[in-house]
Amino acid sequence: MSVTYTEILLTSCIFIIPFLYESSHVFRYYLKFFLYYAIVMTNSVILIPAYCFKPGNVRNLLVASDFCGWITTLLGLRWILKGKENLEKDQACIIVANHQSSLDILGMFNFWRVMDKCTVIAKKELLYAGPFGLAAYLCGIIFIPRLQGARAKVIMNEAAKKIKTDKIKLWVYPEGTRRNDGKIHPFKKGAFHMAVTNKLPIVPVVFSRYYFLDRNIKRFDHGKVIVTALPPIDTTDMKIENVEELMENVRNMMQLTFNEASKEVMDGYIAVSNKKIT
Repeated sequence: MSVTYTEILLTSCIFIIPFLYESSHVFRYYLKFFLYYAIVMTNSVILIPAYCFKPGNVRNLLVASDFCGWITTLLGLRWILKGKENLEKDQACIIVANHQSSLDILGMFNFWRVMDKCTVIAKKELLYAGPFGLAAYLCGIIFIPRLQGARAKVIMNEAAKKIKTDKIKLWVYPEGTRRNDGKIHPFKKGAFHMAVTNKLPIVPVVFSRYYFLDRNIKRFDHGKVIVTALPPIDTTDMKIENVEELMENVRNMMQLTFNEASKEVMDGYIAVSNKKIT
């Protein structure tokens, strides 16, 4: 029986890919992100027809989380949620979280059912990201044009009315740009202004540092992330002039939690590494 070039190529890949995965951190970095994005895109294509039955319903995101949650295991990650009781309350609120990587959304997938009704503020460019953009739109994701301040403000005000009426949690990344450098960077005012104006509580959520990820040297190893949901901050008695102080207090609180959680995961990582060496 003759062997085709396709069969030879496939056989070679079966042997070469595991070798490259273990020996090259650059190959492992690109392969993991390729699998992550490819699976999310594929799931988007599969789920779009189902979303069309309830377009714009934020509970469509629960289905997305069920389909995508297993990617965590594939990539060798583990998400540990602390303060679960602060996310499962049936109330409208503004969740503010630090932003380190596109992997953040994968962490959310692992506890979306805890939040139940939750949507996300995202940059409008993601709306045009193929099947993912369409699926996100059908799931009720709120897209903001970052360069059109007046339009963004209108969209945020409309979103505030909806989440108050339907008791939806609104997830916001107030840093704007994602960075994985061990700091929580200055916040933009939008989410805090929205919370104070509409008397919505703020729930800070902190992801520990992604010590296993480094985009500069292209490293993506196994790792653990502690996600801490802090108690809600009441804004009922606050006024617009309190926004700056509120914003800075929340950031300082989140930085402290970030430092503590990052130290915890790093201490565990170092202990495991030392055990392997000995």
